[in-house]
Amino acid sequence: MSGAGGDRVELRGLRALGTHGALPEERVRAQPFELDLDLFVDLRPAGRSDRLDDTVDYAAFAAAAVAVVEGPHAELIETLAERVAAAVLAAAGERATAVTVTVRKLRPPVALSLGSAAVRVTRQAEEGR
Repeated sequence: MSGAGGDRVELRGLRALGTHGALPEERVRAQPFELDLDLFVDLRPAGRSDRLDDTVDYAAFAAAAVAVVEGPHAELIETLAERVAAAVLAAAGERATAVTVTVRKLRPPVALSLGSAAVRVTRQAEEGR
């Protein structure tokens, strides 16, 4: 990954409700999703200056991710992950070089004891802008 030796801002366990999935009931009944976001960015300037202006605003890119989950329906969590990646890169601005997004469906509609179903995608900034 880009950045200084793989520098990144990590957000874990970001939760939001959304209506995503292939089954009819998933289109109308909101269910919980959990996101992990790894935003790759050179953190040396912020580490040296101790100034907010030299880093990325994680509240902004977290809010962008939640807005996608709470937004229009996607049949697949793969599609949801793509949308989240693009929104996070756009919200993070020019300092971001890449993002890894994990989307977990916390109540997958399977007749088994399954804690979650997830996909993980990594996208470069130029792909998401």
